[in-house]
Amino acid sequence: MQVFPRVIIFNYFHLITQFPIFKLIQSTMGDYFQLKAKQTTLSTELIAGTSSFLATAYIIVVNPSILSQAGLPFAGVLTATVLVSFFSSLMMGLYAKNPILVAPGMGLNAFFTYAVVVGMKVPWQTALGAVFWSGIVFLLLSIFNIRTHIVKAIPKQLRYAISAGIGLFITLIGFVNAKFVVANPATIVGFAKPDVVTVTFLAGLLLMSVLIIKRVRGGILLGILFTTLLAYPIGRWWAAGHAPVINWQGLFAAPDFSLIGKLDFVHSLQWSFVPVIFAFVFTDMFDSLSTFIGLAEAANLLDEKGEPQNVKKALLTDAVSTTIAGLLGSSPGTAYIESAVGIEAGGRTGLTAVVGALWFLPFLFLAPLLSVVPAIATAPALVLVGVFMIRPVTKINWLQLDDAIPAFLAMVLIPFTYSITQGIIWGFLSFTLLKILCGKAREVSLALVIIDVFAIAALVLA
Repeated sequence: MQVFPRVIIFNYFHLITQFPIFKLIQSTMGDYFQLKAKQTTLSTELIAGTSSFLATAYIIVVNPSILSQAGLPFAGVLTATVLVSFFSSLMMGLYAKNPILVAPGMGLNAFFTYAVVVGMKVPWQTALGAVFWSGIVFLLLSIFNIRTHIVKAIPKQLRYAISAGIGLFITLIGFVNAKFVVANPATIVGFAKPDVVTVTFLAGLLLMSVLIIKRVRGGILLGILFTTLLAYPIGRWWAAGHAPVINWQGLFAAPDFSLIGKLDFVHSLQWSFVPVIFAFVFTDMFDSLSTFIGLAEAANLLDEKGEPQNVKKALLTDAVSTTIAGLLGSSPGTAYIESAVGIEAGGRTGLTAVVGALWFLPFLFLAPLLSVVPAIATAPALVLVGVFMIRPVTKINWLQLDDAIPAFLAMVLIPFTYSITQGIIWGFLSFTLLKILCGKAREVSLALVIIDVFAIAALVLA
């Protein structure tokens, strides 16, 4: 099992790296991204970026399918999704130098469609304008370093809990994507009856686990590719009654730029739409903050002070992503929790994000190719990422109950409510209230109080 991936794939890649032009690129990239200082290599970053992309690529199709229900053209949203993901991830890599992909956020697209356009009956052009203005608010908060202070005000116990909670959330998403965990009216969730899909998922999970345990380079990526191969015959060569898991939809699709600049700048600034703008602000803020903090803690992407590295630049990137999303025709962009797949594969620098960004660009024309990698192929990676991200839970002082209870609530409510935002909101509020009621108000900073105000506003406006 080890000989094939090492000799055939990675030794072949090593041969390519011996060409002078590649060595020049490697030297330049190494200096810019400080690969040696981060204890990583160019090949590791390439594999990590590809792994993150494969775990994130579903958004290229899923985002248009959700936003099209708000009246936006599917093809136009697909093009906007690719462009937002490319430019935002590229900026995260080159500017913030973090191995985190940025793309239109799941949850945020549902909020855009079902809460704003369908629920509040806001025209989608006006909703795009609200996305743009919320990005401008983000930019102001980031430029004046307010969001950085907010990050630093979050107690470390909650940071650890958020990381663990996101890990559990990602694992749950993986099990759901594999149809291993399904809805059950009697028990809310339940175990699915084993079939060819779940068996294929388990085979992929087993192989990927072995590759990771044996520290095979690119184990996650190899596991994804192997599971894809296993999934192809379903509904074709066996399980004839089952619908094919992989549906070939062709190779080429021309991009549709019809949504660029279609936002309504003026009407979205009317007083009646201010709550919509701030709803995007609060929802996106907690989503991006919690994801960034969780990934930073889990991967030890911290500076010498123990704070998330390049936090101001990373949050500024997130703000720019939301702004351009409104201009290009998509719901807000945000840091992606699936980036943990690439981080677990060894990605430690912004080069991981750059590689992931470059993978997005060809799908302006090749979007149908994504049908080749089914959900059950990336599901094992998402499940195993939970193991990686739950590690900081050991840093929580479980004997200090005024710390442990808020941390526990934040950790479990993220997967239980299927919302990172809800987990972090109730973690903040419970921490503040318990500290005050237990006579420890001095441990509650002014910045944390401001976060609590935002949290309450997010609950009211949701």
